[in-house]
Amino acid sequence: MTLSSLLLHPSFPLLSFEFTTQSNNNNKINTLPTRFKPYSCLKSNHSSIAKSHKLSCLEELKQAFPSKLSNQNNDTELDDESFQELVDKRCVDNVRMLIVDSVQHAKAGHPGMALGMAEVGYVLYRHVMRYNPRNPKWFNRDRFVLSAGHGCLLQYVCLHIAGFQSVQLQDLQRLCKLGSRTPGHPENVVTDGIEVTTGPLGQGVANAVGLALAEAHLAARFNKPDAILVDHRTYCIMGDGCAMEGISHEAASLAAHWKLNKLTLIYDDNHNTIDGPTTLAFSEDISTRFKALGWNTITVENIHSNMNSFKDALRSAFSENEKPTFIRVKTLIGKLSGKEGTSKAHHGTFDEDDMKKMRQKVNWSDRVPFHVLPMVYREMQIQTDHGERLEEEWYSKLNYYQSKYPEESVEFKILLNGGLVPGWESSLPKWSASEPVDATRGYSEKCLNQLAKVLPGVIGGSADLATSNKAYLHDFKDFSQPNSPWGRNIRYGVREHSMAGISNGLALHGSGLIPFAATFLIFSDYMKNSIRLSALSKAGVIYIMTHDSIGLGEDGPTHQPVEQLAGLRAVPRLLVFRPADGNETAGAYKMAVANRDVPSLIALSRQKVAAHLEGTSASGVERGGYIVSDNSGNDLPEIMLIGTGSELCLCEGSAKMLRKEGRRVRVVSLVCWRLFDQQPKEYKEYVLPPRVSKRVSVEAGSPMGWRKYVGGQGWVIGVEDFGASGAYLDTFKKFGFTEENVTRVTKSLLCD
Repeated sequence: MTLSSLLLHPSFPLLSFEFTTQSNNNNKINTLPTRFKPYSCLKSNHSSIAKSHKLSCLEELKQAFPSKLSNQNNDTELDDESFQELVDKRCVDNVRMLIVDSVQHAKAGHPGMALGMAEVGYVLYRHVMRYNPRNPKWFNRDRFVLSAGHGCLLQYVCLHIAGFQSVQLQDLQRLCKLGSRTPGHPENVVTDGIEVTTGPLGQGVANAVGLALAEAHLAARFNKPDAILVDHRTYCIMGDGCAMEGISHEAASLAAHWKLNKLTLIYDDNHNTIDGPTTLAFSEDISTRFKALGWNTITVENIHSNMNSFKDALRSAFSENEKPTFIRVKTLIGKLSGKEGTSKAHHGTFDEDDMKKMRQKVNWSDRVPFHVLPMVYREMQIQTDHGERLEEEWYSKLNYYQSKYPEESVEFKILLNGGLVPGWESSLPKWSASEPVDATRGYSEKCLNQLAKVLPGVIGGSADLATSNKAYLHDFKDFSQPNSPWGRNIRYGVREHSMAGISNGLALHGSGLIPFAATFLIFSDYMKNSIRLSALSKAGVIYIMTHDSIGLGEDGPTHQPVEQLAGLRAVPRLLVFRPADGNETAGAYKMAVANRDVPSLIALSRQKVAAHLEGTSASGVERGGYIVSDNSGNDLPEIMLIGTGSELCLCEGSAKMLRKEGRRVRVVSLVCWRLFDQQPKEYKEYVLPPRVSKRVSVEAGSPMGWRKYVGGQGWVIGVEDFGASGAYLDTFKKFGFTEENVTRVTKSLLCD
């Protein structure tokens, strides 16, 4: 089955989509984009509303800015632009006070960055971004990523005033509390409106590149001159810590190379980290770095006194057609507080005297904690209404697209509904024992390419190792702008860490993309934090890791993974597969694709193994562990041999030798520990009966974790030290991975 056959004979009707509301060049341009119109644009069509809005705000503005409005008696004496500037400034004051109140109430948090970047957050949510808080998952919304995740209070406050139901005032009052929707760093699975889970610095930059990559790719695949379905921007706030982490440099390099012009990276340049001023360890010109990478770079010098300077920078970003834009915004960390401009403002609460002075500075002394001005909600409602109209228009375009481009709309609908099609599993290859032997990386190649023909969301690449790990889609071009942005192969170069972070962005874009990221298993160490975030944020990335043991031989211990499997199996939610042959490899892919809300890692061999080891099955992989062979009949086995990957055949070979001597031996494939552990107790005890205490595990990696399955009287054959350089079979022999040694160990247990 191929995708083309589905397009010709769709197994589901073409539905009509209906909109429903749910609970360094400082370029100047003369006109603003639609999404960026100032308040005055509403007056021409709704002058009475605009007038009432001004009148409702006037008293508050007089109280806040008496020197500027002491002689104002009505709205007619204040032009629209001046009015909007004052309203924006007062709204930012309110944002800052909500940040302060939240930290004081929680007695915890990170107010420094949030206070310093209040203008940026407000302008983005009030004047710039397209979104509908009544439907946070609307496909064509703009995406926002807070890479400097410790500043999450800024986003929580903006989500609240923008009307997102996920952040109410009581949620701001429960900052960092157990079970709250306002955790200490943003979590996409906790709070609607949060696109990706961030915290470890620099990760969000890579995520944002992935989100922008998804938009560029899908726009090239589906947009038509008369029907633009994919047209949104990605905004990301990063800090000094993000700039120092290497992942941000890797990701930024790729973003420029890929010409992701709809990506805007906003750098909070406050010159402070936790330990003190950035001069302690950071002296480079960050703007020059990004310019050298190929970015459009802009500096905003005075945002605290002139928010329009930031809007000017955004105008330049909108007019850039080839480069991503890096906006360096000079801010004061902890703005308003007595800690302003110092590292002390990064985290912690404020003393009473400081609180009193902050309130006086913004004429807030008579306000109770967590007060929100009515004018703030009214202002944000303007953007909310605008987003709702944009969503309605988008669904109208989608209905038109469906009628005019039915084949493309089927594929687009598949993606919007999660990327899976009925019967996709049948595309996976099946192998017989008579077929030529190959490495499991070779079987993986066939599985991946067959899936790509049926699943339109399969997209990904390798960290400059595609020829070695066989992770390449042969019937599809490389993603490249402007040549082939519709291509589904991604060339990451030698950038493992950003590859994983970008893949998280692709998976969390919400468009049914199924990203894969490939390298050698040993280099998973470069990717570990991103892999962990895949699991934490329920990003269904498929990690393809080849050269999975000391069996790769000649490259020596620097390239031979020993401890990696143990560490990866410890990551909650992550499904780690180590298939033994072609059919188990197919089973691993089936489970990896089917589980869209957890990441999977498939560890594959370089050395060749049977296409079909007798007794293995793709269906057996679904339970993580299963019986491969057993000659015990109605009796319990005397001993059990448990293996994974290329060592399973050693278990089977040894079992055959022992059976010839009359021994009852069971061989078990434990291809995915986590899936096996999730099975009912009855099944686990059926596969590994508790009464059978004589057990041997065989895996060419760290023995850590195996004691759980072999018990106190069992034996673990593993690798206690680093590997060694030598031919594959010689290396295996040195560390005891031969049928003869497995048999010797087994017999010694049987004799006890």
